[in-house]
Amino acid sequence: MMIEGQEPTGAVAIRPCRAEECEAVLALWRRAGAVPSPTDTLEELRRLVRSEHGDRFLVAVQAGAIVGSVIGGWDGWRGNIYRLAVAPEARRRGLARRLVHEAELALRAKGARRLSALVERHEAHAVGFWDSLATAGYQRDPRMLRYVKALDARPT
Repeated sequence: MMIEGQEPTGAVAIRPCRAEECEAVLALWRRAGAVPSPTDTLEELRRLVRSEHGDRFLVAVQAGAIVGSVIGGWDGWRGNIYRLAVAPEARRRGLARRLVHEAELALRAKGARRLSALVERHEAHAVGFWDSLATAGYQRDPRMLRYVKALDARPT
């Protein structure tokens, strides 16, 4: 008998992250080799889950374990895809493509007409994955560089 909200053994469910799963997401990012950023904290992830944007912080769950994640960011103008990660043992099964597709659907529902994905340039497997999505419409943007400033939590 299957209980509502559970997936059959081996099946992967993609759904919004829950606050109690944020630690598992951080562990996934470490296992997946994601480059840490200043906002990769339990407090920040829980804040995201509780925000109006939490419905676009998606996780892939298999047999009760978090095996993938993606964050679909929406600023009211454009959609952005962040933190696509798949556990090493769950790779090469189409899960990253499914996560991207679900993020696209969520962002399209908000009104996004254009998406961008932030990809670590030196992560060959990540670059290769996004290059493989050229048939799905993703193209490298040779015009852009990214500049980042970390803001201190205290006002200056």
